[in-house]
Amino acid sequence: MDAMDAIADDVRAVVLVEGLSDRAALQALATMTGRDLAGDGVAVVAIGGATNISRYLALYGPEGRDLLLAGLCDAGEERAFRRRLTRAGFGDDLTRARMEQLGFFVCDLDLEDELIRALGVDADEREIEQQGELASLRIMQRQPAQRGRTAEQQLRRFIGTRSGRKIRYGQLLVEALEPGQVPAPLVGVLDWVRSRLPT
Repeated sequence: MDAMDAIADDVRAVVLVEGLSDRAALQALATMTGRDLAGDGVAVVAIGGATNISRYLALYGPEGRDLLLAGLCDAGEERAFRRRLTRAGFGDDLTRARMEQLGFFVCDLDLEDELIRALGVDADEREIEQQGELASLRIMQRQPAQRGRTAEQQLRRFIGTRSGRKIRYGQLLVEALEPGQVPAPLVGVLDWVRSRLPT
């Protein structure tokens, strides 16, 4: 069976995200806010990059299983999402505001950047210290290529440098947020789905 088919038969809504770190972040946020995504019939599906969205729109959209669809992407992939949503019949001349009305939200610059800015540098570094990786961060920050970068840029680079780190910190940084700190795209996509699922 293709991995794309591996969602439960009782799923009513699918949130399409670019990667596993996005999925971990949304699942962590749902847990923090007392939501049971599986119990609500919501699957968060990592599509392995924005250019793969057409396959998933065909599989889960009106021409496939006809499920409620939503999504989350990075700003750098917004155009790819927009073009493929248009091709799939979601509308022409899609603006970011219109995409949000359709359930597709954009992170600036990406998930990690949203979370780093929401928490603040000091809190981000405390999370890294708790994971025993602060010394590694400091070594990276002393590298010549990093010296002219802001602390936020250095943190984003650090989180993205090792396999598995993005996924782990996607969850950890969300769990460290206060309710009012959660980035708008993450709140937006889950709220959009919740508001449109039949009770």
